[in-house]
Amino acid sequence: MTEQGKSSLFPTYSRYPITLVKGEGSRLWDDTGKEYIDMMSGIAVAALGHAPKEIKEKLIEQLDQLWHVGNLFHIPNQEKLAGLLTANSCADNVFFCSTGAEANEGAIKLARRYSQKILNNGRYEIITFNMSFHGRTLATLTATGQDKVKEGFLPLPEGFVYANYNDIESVRSLVNERTCAVMLEFVQGEGGVLPADPEFVKQLAALCKEHNLLLIADEIQTGVGRTGKLFAYEHYGVEPDIFTLAKGLGGGFPIGAMLGKGYLAEAFNAGSHGSTFGGTPIATAAGHAALSTIISNQLPERAAQLGEYTVKKLESALAGNPLVKSIRGIGLLIGIELTQPASEIISEIHKQGVLVIPAGPNVIRLVPALTIPQADLDQALDVVCGVLSQKASTISGV
Repeated sequence: MTEQGKSSLFPTYSRYPITLVKGEGSRLWDDTGKEYIDMMSGIAVAALGHAPKEIKEKLIEQLDQLWHVGNLFHIPNQEKLAGLLTANSCADNVFFCSTGAEANEGAIKLARRYSQKILNNGRYEIITFNMSFHGRTLATLTATGQDKVKEGFLPLPEGFVYANYNDIESVRSLVNERTCAVMLEFVQGEGGVLPADPEFVKQLAALCKEHNLLLIADEIQTGVGRTGKLFAYEHYGVEPDIFTLAKGLGGGFPIGAMLGKGYLAEAFNAGSHGSTFGGTPIATAAGHAALSTIISNQLPERAAQLGEYTVKKLESALAGNPLVKSIRGIGLLIGIELTQPASEIISEIHKQGVLVIPAGPNVIRLVPALTIPQADLDQALDVVCGVLSQKASTISGV
């Protein structure tokens, strides 16, 4: 704030009237000392909770050694993290960057370059889905299937068309001689926590194979254990040609990654792509610590168990509530769809000491840390259900 009390920040965010200053595990504190249970984890970023010792120790160790050298030199931590990623996924190669949008930019560029430089077919068009969300750069907001993020940014890059989610015929109708790839979220997070239908994914993979299209999976929010598997594609029995990660990969430290099959490596030769802050010694130290902890502590399995428990508890507590339309999700990525806008209810949940976030106008999104203690989870769910019950009784006049 300036001396006059006016912020010097661009007003690009609609912020809640809360100033968070401290975090530990699944608890957060604001500048008044009020304590909250965190059921948002920075939108799936703080996968191990706040200030996890496993990451903190590795960061301190690396800060005492080397911060930044740039990608003109070999960086051992990059090799370590890339090796851990490829050993535990269907990918063969990794490109490190700083954000999810940057990872998706890399995926878009790789798909186009593979088609144009390796296959020599001149293809460039990518099919994405209505209500998807892929980022805020010009290419990734164009890939996003929501008009609201595109307002005022014309002209947008060409090369993206939009199918209906979970509708294979809609996808099929858009395939043409320009199509090089299909880009999919296995759970549409910003679109309302909508999981992909398994039969749709199976048919989509077959369609891509039939037309020699690359399948790109945006796992920015679903990756790194969030859905009950290390990567969401594992639920569907398919292997994407390219997939992207960020958010939980660094456990709170900014890092992104674009991963691909080995046959794509030739398309990204020296000089074809780059990132100044991609894969720094510090970022990859954090990423390796986060990922190795998630794997060794079997946190994807824990997310699956807690997710199933959470959905059952919500369904039981909210059965018959006229405000609740559906409860859906995979693992610890859960949405409560309401029959009215969620903003007022979310604000009341915040006042009662639990932090949740929306996913679209009518959905309350629950994305706690994979390490959230059972007692914290139960307490948070009791608050959420209590607010929804109280709101429903107020409306009905009971």
